[in-house]
Amino acid sequence: MPTELESIIGYCFEDTAILKEALTHKSFAGEHRATQHNERLEFLGDSILGAIVAHYIYCQCPHSEEGVLSKIKSNLVSRHNLYLWAKKLELGRFLRLGHGELSTGGRQRDSILSNAMEAVIGAVYLDGGYEAAEQVILPWVRTQQLVQDSGDFKSVLQEYIQKRTRDVPQYEVLQTVGPEHDKIFTVEVSMNGKRLGIGKGHSKKLAEQDAARDAYHHLKNKITDKGRDK
Repeated sequence: MPTELESIIGYCFEDTAILKEALTHKSFAGEHRATQHNERLEFLGDSILGAIVAHYIYCQCPHSEEGVLSKIKSNLVSRHNLYLWAKKLELGRFLRLGHGELSTGGRQRDSILSNAMEAVIGAVYLDGGYEAAEQVILPWVRTQQLVQDSGDFKSVLQEYIQKRTRDVPQYEVLQTVGPEHDKIFTVEVSMNGKRLGIGKGHSKKLAEQDAARDAYHHLKNKITDKGRDK
């Protein structure tokens, strides 16, 4: 009988101890001696994810040059994308964290979630091999846009909008939570009173970039969907 997380990721472990290790943060291991944490699995998962994503992009973009392929891959396996994937899977609910991390919102922290996502991939690979890892990764990667990461989505969004209208997107901080040393900002980007996107980050600047990224992809998908309906 698969556990809840195994059902979510679509893989049932032969050795559940590997999965437990993948979900164990070093803060938990520090409080419980003889407990292994997930950093080694994170290292392995990063390589396995990169190989599977690289092969997928190679097949899907037969006419793209090496430089373009590298930028698309970099975007897909970025910390931000892994964080969003882990968040969608609600991976934070299953993590074993130390008391300090728990008290400061560690279950929602982007770095912890993205690292744990790689560790889970590493665990799947160790337990079931390359094909098992593909079965977990490919359903997710097929939902992602194969685009190069610009790194500055505020500029990308601004240019995209200015090609169609003279309006300017507005950014507003909706919420700030967490202790002074580890605040999480929630920012909304809107235009003419209508929300375009929303984002989070450990600084106002990062949250604005995340909101712009969300808005840009939403607008692009909306146009693509309209084209399909014709």
